[in-house]
Amino acid sequence: ATSPEPRARATSTSHEPRATSHEPRATAAFDRYNPRVKILRPLPLAVTRPISLGLLLAWLATMAVLVNKSYLEASSTSLGADLARYGTSAEWRGVYYRGEKIGFTVSQTVPDGDGFQIQEDARLQMSLLGSISHARIRTSARVGGAFALRSFEFSLDPGTGAININGRVDGSRLTLTTTTSSGTRSEERVLSEPPMLALNLPRRLASAGLVTGRRYQWTIFDPATLGDAPIRIGVGSRELQRSMTYGRPIPAFRVEMEFAGLRTTSWITDTGEVLREESPMGLISVAESPRTARVMAVSDRGRTDLLESAAIVPTMRQRIDQPRDVRLMRIRLDGADLSSPDLQGVGQRLDGNVLEIVDPQQLKPGPADPDRTRYLRPEPLIESDAPEIVKESEAAVRHVVGSRARAEALTRYVNALLEKKPTISLPSAREVLRTKVGDCNEHTALYVAMARAAGIPARIAVGLVLVRGAFYYHAWPEVYLDEPDGRGLWLPVDPTLNEFPADGTHLRLARGGLDKQAAILPLVGRLKMTVLDVQLAPNSIPILAGRPVMDRTPLSIALPARAGNCWTLTEPSRRR
Repeated sequence: ATSPEPRARATSTSHEPRATSHEPRATAAFDRYNPRVKILRPLPLAVTRPISLGLLLAWLATMAVLVNKSYLEASSTSLGADLARYGTSAEWRGVYYRGEKIGFTVSQTVPDGDGFQIQEDARLQMSLLGSISHARIRTSARVGGAFALRSFEFSLDPGTGAININGRVDGSRLTLTTTTSSGTRSEERVLSEPPMLALNLPRRLASAGLVTGRRYQWTIFDPATLGDAPIRIGVGSRELQRSMTYGRPIPAFRVEMEFAGLRTTSWITDTGEVLREESPMGLISVAESPRTARVMAVSDRGRTDLLESAAIVPTMRQRIDQPRDVRLMRIRLDGADLSSPDLQGVGQRLDGNVLEIVDPQQLKPGPADPDRTRYLRPEPLIESDAPEIVKESEAAVRHVVGSRARAEALTRYVNALLEKKPTISLPSAREVLRTKVGDCNEHTALYVAMARAAGIPARIAVGLVLVRGAFYYHAWPEVYLDEPDGRGLWLPVDPTLNEFPADGTHLRLARGGLDKQAAILPLVGRLKMTVLDVQLAPNSIPILAGRPVMDRTPLSIALPARAGNCWTLTEPSRRR
């Protein structure tokens, strides 16, 4: 059974408060109504990664969900205390998005025994959905004499509590410990080769030799997504780059880098100092004096909502008033690599560069998916085996029978449980359950963890969804529903928008955790969409000014009429 569809969901931005301790959350999840909200993507992917000492590119690929804010003064007592460890040799950089300042980074390299310690702090502040907040990111890495990674500490604090990730490298073996307010979890991984962080990349380049024409390929470990990927580097010619720190041009090598499909250009000196970094998405990092870097200018233009600026407005002949009415869409996608297998299946079919999306309500069961059981296991940040997740999941589906009914109960439950608010966080399911605040990333992480705890296979999908005529970056779960005859199907659901199943405008680009979601970053600013065909539900009527256009019945509204010295209301039929 599908839920009743609220007719004005896409234009509302208000939200009901979540259930209190005096209101049973399971009941609240079914009985309370939450209007739809603006979409919170795994984030406006044009600006979803903080910039580490190394390459803007590497930090962009490193932080697939971090940057969501707009401008505040970055000088406070606590900030000064945090940055007190940086000496006169520290490198300061201002971070800009499309010409507007959104934060700064400060980093330094200090001797540490037979190696070095590389430290960096970042403050990033942007506007998302009209909300202004900021994030603090701190990274510290210990490296050997040749800048090979030995250990690292990474911390992200979005204001609701920091998440800390510590790593220790022993050859190609990596031991990770993740600590949040909800507890600590550890794991070991075997990597294809000894990893390195973006944090120490410029110094590693300087150590290896910045020579025009030289090329390198290394493996970068991303502490934000807990994944690793190769980075390809090409050293270009030496150029004079104007330095705001020194007040004069400084010779630096132009270095082109590609990581996770993203290309970035950096200007790096012989000593490994980064003077400037640029990405095609409009992000720029510039070396500045400490005073200039810490100044956060506030302007009306700078308050432009970054989610709105990252939206994709499609070319379309037919307006779509209600995404829930869409039964089929055919969309031509240009300017993007469409080779990912994640674009096929579960209601999507790709033919060349034309993608056909079928309304999930029309999906039918098929042969059982033999791979479904792997989506019952816990993963980093999807802690489905945590006692508190198991307990909450049991409360959500208690007395509910059948995989479809239980999946829908979870959708309503998670939607009612979380306050709809943009956040800068690594969406750990345990932390989401603790804070009960978040956007689509948090809703999805918690849903997937609770579904797995309830024995329902679930996975994360990321892509685009249509809201008020534009496609926004978004995340949602897919759940596997077993049928009594042994067949089954994967079904998209959306706890953020309270949709079961999700509407027919959800366009999936990738599946998986943050490391997989980073694959859609290269599409930012490049993807073009043309809606070739739309089929709506029978008897769908465009909504104009809140009223069906075909309803021509006169409005029965009492109008004011003068009677003596006061105004009275008269019935329309009696008015002369």
